[in-house]
Amino acid sequence: MKHTNQKKILYLDCTSGISGDMFAAAMLDLGADREVLRQALDSIPVSGFRTEISRVKKQAIDCCDFKVILDAELDNRDDDMEYLFGHTHSHTHEDHAQSHHHHEADGNGSHHHAGEGNHSGHSHEHGDHDHSHDHHGSHVHRSLRDVREILAAADMTGTARALADKIFVILAQAEAKAHGATEDTVHFHEVGAVDSIVDIITAAVCFDDLNVDGVYVSPLFEGSGTIRCAHGVLPIPVPAVANILAGSRLQISLHPDVHGEYITPTGAAIAAAIVTETTFPEQVQIISTGLGAGKRDYERANYLRAMLLRVPQEQKTAHSATEMIYKLETDIDDCSPEVLGYLLERLIEAGARDAHYLPVYMKKNRPGWQLQVICTEDKISDMEELIFTESTSIGVRRIQMERTALPREIREVETPYGTARVKVCTFQDAVRYYPEYESVAELAKKNQMPFTELFSLIRDLAQESSENDLTMI
Repeated sequence: MKHTNQKKILYLDCTSGISGDMFAAAMLDLGADREVLRQALDSIPVSGFRTEISRVKKQAIDCCDFKVILDAELDNRDDDMEYLFGHTHSHTHEDHAQSHHHHEADGNGSHHHAGEGNHSGHSHEHGDHDHSHDHHGSHVHRSLRDVREILAAADMTGTARALADKIFVILAQAEAKAHGATEDTVHFHEVGAVDSIVDIITAAVCFDDLNVDGVYVSPLFEGSGTIRCAHGVLPIPVPAVANILAGSRLQISLHPDVHGEYITPTGAAIAAAIVTETTFPEQVQIISTGLGAGKRDYERANYLRAMLLRVPQEQKTAHSATEMIYKLETDIDDCSPEVLGYLLERLIEAGARDAHYLPVYMKKNRPGWQLQVICTEDKISDMEELIFTESTSIGVRRIQMERTALPREIREVETPYGTARVKVCTFQDAVRYYPEYESVAELAKKNQMPFTELFSLIRDLAQESSENDLTMI
């Protein structure tokens, strides 16, 4: 029987900033499946690029490196440091006030960052796809709808696609605020270019593949000075980055004495999209470490360090398990049952504690449905975004509630028919065993057994195992 009352947390150490390909490389270094990534990138309807994954040294530290290599006609001046910073790369840090770091294809109309990796090594080609927007390199303009069409065609999980969409929405909102537009009317310039799309899809696919329970992000290190972009010369942090951080729970560590840009809009958007934890656990066990290389060499080692941490879940008694949750409600009377069923599945996949519909009579005596979603505070934004995206709802009510929950854990029970998952709850001196439906259904189909018979057998075996104090593996 396997004890799973532990939480797997991703920790991003951003003491050298963060960018899209630094994050992607760090996730690959942590063990994200490269074949899953290859299938996703091979499926997108975009041409003119290939990717390379390699190992490089950053101040003698071995790091993973991820690079998007564009065809010549799509060259977006990512490596043109004189263009980006107004100097030649051979100058020292003290020679200029407009300085170094990595600019990536990133800021929806803000600027094009050069630098998310010095890359060579494993590669796969993507020259079989055709896209009408790809012929003008960094001058490509794409709307959020254009980007979503690309995401819709990608071979990726629903959660990975939703994360990629969320990252693009965060970027669109930041750029819209900077330019006095709306996220629907703002057009992505550099972020609409091929390398940014690939970086964001890679980040979403690799993060999703690691299957973590939460994310803690350290304060983001940032330098000072200016950076040249499509709109001229902008101060660091650029408006897109400042807007993203202002609308998130992320913190920034500003260093006026350090010249250069260390946070790119894509990097900031990724961090804002995935962060869930506001406090770092007191005690953790490090599972593994991944290092994602940046493109330039600075006095401060230019890589993103990511750690997978194992955090013991707090064991609460029945009298101390009160927690705050939120109930989201919306009434819908003009949406098809198929759409509502799909939305319910998406909400559960995205982390809702529970979600269901209640039949209601609305104004003018019209029959309709009231959607109720139970979630934690950190999931409110994701839940509301799904509701507005996947239904005809035009408003969501939010109610903060207290919940008393019995202490519970998930255990794996070995049976003659396979391994089953069982939820174990404790109330006072009594222990209750609830086999997980999906686990029982899978074994029942596989072994051609009645569901109720297998359910009872698994529950009895779980109880016997606990009473006999068998070792949990």
